[in-house]
Amino acid sequence: MRYLSLEWIEAMQAEVAASESLATLAQSMSIGVTQVVTDGPEGTIVYHLQVGDGIASFGPGPAPQEDVRMEQSWASSVDIATEKVPAQELFIKGLVQVSGDTQRIVDCAPVFGALDSAFTAVRSNTEYV
Repeated sequence: MRYLSLEWIEAMQAEVAASESLATLAQSMSIGVTQVVTDGPEGTIVYHLQVGDGIASFGPGPAPQEDVRMEQSWASSVDIATEKVPAQELFIKGLVQVSGDTQRIVDCAPVFGALDSAFTAVRSNTEYV
């Protein structure tokens, strides 16, 4: 499946929904993250992660309760997804723009750690072209 296609988003959605660790974290943490990826093969793609009230969800479109928005180019997104370049490096270089409640990202760091398992699970079936 192509990275950021609807099929990929649905695969991530299934992994997030099945994650016991994300469900557990969603009982005590709350964050809505909208990701905007520009200049991709299918144009601009928007998807989200919503965690809170005991539920973790991932899907197309903006987060229903957006706390943070991240915007990056297709090339930067692929570099992060394939672990070619550390995400921190792209943030420092300004290649990922972050707006909203950035402290919430820090406070919810365990959510992003748990989300990595979902990305790892779909990575082997993903084409980054």
